[in-house]
Amino acid sequence: MVAGAAMMARSLALALAMLLAAGAVACADNSDALWNIVDGQCVPDQRQNGNPAPCARVDIDGGFAVLKDRRGATQYLLIPTARITGIESPALLDPGARNYFADAWSMRGLVEARAGRDLPRDDIGLAVNSMFGRSQNQMHIHIDCLAADIRDALHRNEPLIGHDWSPLAETLRGQHYLAMKAAGDSLPVDPFAGLADGVPDARSSMGSYTLVAAGITFSDGQPGFVLLADRAMPETADRGSGEALQDHDCAVAKP
Repeated sequence: MVAGAAMMARSLALALAMLLAAGAVACADNSDALWNIVDGQCVPDQRQNGNPAPCARVDIDGGFAVLKDRRGATQYLLIPTARITGIESPALLDPGARNYFADAWSMRGLVEARAGRDLPRDDIGLAVNSMFGRSQNQMHIHIDCLAADIRDALHRNEPLIGHDWSPLAETLRGQHYLAMKAAGDSLPVDPFAGLADGVPDARSSMGSYTLVAAGITFSDGQPGFVLLADRAMPETADRGSGEALQDHDCAVAKP
């Protein structure tokens, strides 16, 4: 009977694993899931009831919503309320385009609330994946903690990073990033425009790039950001996923 019970338990566990896997595949196959949540639920709920649910925030005038991601303890996504597929969208480079990265940075308090403590700017990063490194076809910026080793690498390299794009001296998660500094407490430049204008081939191939804005306190004590960009090369397994530089468990917030 013991053997029979053990076999039944294994069968149930296998069936559960198969169901979970099927659900994960179905979710991954729905590339419009984020758009459907924001446009179909969050925005109507905010307009009709003054309640952004299931989002955490909806800024009608600003044109964005913020949604808690299902993965990780602290990760949020900033999502435009207009239909913008991703980093390759020309709308992001229009004159007067909204600086969604600056909006995302202003929402970092949500991450801190989930972490249960205030976090230094150096511990928070924003990321947009390339079209090869994403599962959703609605532009979204990942707002979360930086991985501690990435934060430390940026501090090590900070004296070598200039105000124009240049190769970072060391790899991050095995990938070769371009880096540049941006001074200021809030993002003074739009990283999308900064990439398109500052890297020769970027404007014609924006969809191949991932962008990261990492908060930093410079060696002179002034606040700022390190912007990072990497061009995906799927043939070498580089999918252009700057999100990989974040830590969705937010270990930097733990004792």
